[in-house]
Amino acid sequence: MSYLATRLFGFLVTPSNLVATICLLGLLLTLVRWRKAGARISAAGIALLLVCGFSPLGNWLLLPLSERFPAWHDDGRAPDGIVVLGGAISPDLTAERGTAELNASAERMTAAAELARRFPNAKIVLSGGNANVFHPLSTEAEVGRVLLENLGVAADRIVREDRSRNTYENAIFTRDVVKPKPGERWLLVTSAYHMPRAMGVFRAANFPVEAYPIDWRTSGWKEAGRPFLKLSAGLARLDTAAHEWVGLIGYRLAGRTDEWFPAP
Repeated sequence: MSYLATRLFGFLVTPSNLVATICLLGLLLTLVRWRKAGARISAAGIALLLVCGFSPLGNWLLLPLSERFPAWHDDGRAPDGIVVLGGAISPDLTAERGTAELNASAERMTAAAELARRFPNAKIVLSGGNANVFHPLSTEAEVGRVLLENLGVAADRIVREDRSRNTYENAIFTRDVVKPKPGERWLLVTSAYHMPRAMGVFRAANFPVEAYPIDWRTSGWKEAGRPFLKLSAGLARLDTAAHEWVGLIGYRLAGRTDEWFPAP
């Protein structure tokens, strides 16, 4: 499947988009001769929208992902390198505004800066190109490099991998850039809910890494039964979880990982 086809498929299977499509279809049918069928479809779409947005469904799907890998604990042995996956920077906004614009996954970059301070001899590898076909000029790795340098990280410690557009390419291209040696210790920094898929891909690429999950979207399993007070918040959580589950299944079917649900 081509890259653009993959992106289109990901858009179509987003729960909020599917629900919106159902509601729109019902509305359109009410404008023609299938008025009763349209009304039923619209009612079903609205009911589904409310369930998806206000129920804890998003948490039920996200928690197994984000709780799969525990927080990393320092055992006294410093890492040789730290791989930070893209996804925290908006290259298009950055290009328009002339400054690093971070999104909801900003912890990937703040964790990189904090780890660079804690482990002054470790290489910091920023893995991320630009998946936005409408703003192809800047890459996440380059924007991240400037940001980390402004935060005091020495330029000679930062390694850029700026070709990757997805998690699979993150692993393959980063491995080829850094060429990890046997016995080296590498940390992998990405969002907790994304860690299972990322670890599976890096393992399949023969790049041994240790999980360093950040960007926790929940406070833990106690949120499993907690409904959302805002429709948009529940839909956003559900979209994030569904995207990751579809990614896990798709990567396994495509042979990009050797496990359905990678574990520690």
